[in-house]
Amino acid sequence: MPKTSARLLALLSLLQTRRDWPGQELAGRLEVSPRTVRRDVDRLRELGYPIVTTKGPDGGYRLGAGTELPPLLFDDDQAVALAVALRTAAATGAGIEEAATRALSTVRQVMPARLRHRVDSLQVTAVERPGTRPNPQADPQVLVAVSAAVRAREVLRFDYTLVSPAEADADPAGPPPRRVQPHHLITWGGRWYLVAWDLDRDDWRTFRVDRITPRAPTGPRFTPRELPGGDVAAFVTARFHGSDRPGDWPCRGEVVLDLPAHVVSAYTRDGVVEELGPDRCRLVMGAWSWPALAATIGRFDAGIQVVGPAELKDAFACLARRFADAATGEPG
Repeated sequence: MPKTSARLLALLSLLQTRRDWPGQELAGRLEVSPRTVRRDVDRLRELGYPIVTTKGPDGGYRLGAGTELPPLLFDDDQAVALAVALRTAAATGAGIEEAATRALSTVRQVMPARLRHRVDSLQVTAVERPGTRPNPQADPQVLVAVSAAVRAREVLRFDYTLVSPAEADADPAGPPPRRVQPHHLITWGGRWYLVAWDLDRDDWRTFRVDRITPRAPTGPRFTPRELPGGDVAAFVTARFHGSDRPGDWPCRGEVVLDLPAHVVSAYTRDGVVEELGPDRCRLVMGAWSWPALAATIGRFDAGIQVVGPAELKDAFACLARRFADAATGEPG
């Protein structure tokens, strides 16, 4: 049986992970008797933690909400996880760098020296890839408002900043507010997006959160629709690939390469490689355009036989002319 202080920390940590805990399950997780759990709960109450006893067939405990909740306790793994999360907040695109720095400083002050040394030894620097443009920061308050609408399943109304000045000039009065059923709040490439069903356009849409200005109040509750494909990651990936079908590209072609399959597989993330012999393989892959697909395949320094379709052959011919012009220095 662990010492009382370690057991109290473990009990408090468990109570923080979910809303309700049956007493018997807590006893099993802590490897003690239900009677010991009751005594430990009483000790935590004496320390000021508002733990509520829940009634029912199983009986259990719940960590109640309260403005006078004492400082939270962290075990070693939680302290490291918290430090990593707060130190890398700058890379989330949520505009919370300053708040995260203050939070880390506050948490650090109440940590024991042993944990404080571990946190101080963790130095993390978020480095953007060279040449990338800085991503617009999403307002934390907007993130909270959008997330609340997603969780409550309430229709969200918001103003959406147009991409280009030309679009804004087309309608001096500005576009009407968007009305959507919000389904998922996601991050992609350092930006925040809302995946929602657009009620006025009767279709799925993705919206950049840094362009959203929510309007109050939110609308009525709705029954969530089923996302195409059922998986938000596959759906969003397909949308950014320019396709409406999860897991697919708008342009897809097949070639035979004079390279071993294991060599091609090592450099192919979104493709299917089939071995045809010791030095030949079949490659099926996609891209957002035919020239892009031809250029991607052309990076393999080997002979290429285009199986199809005709659009891929035309793209190779177009690139061949451009590359020939580039080699002679003549304009294409």
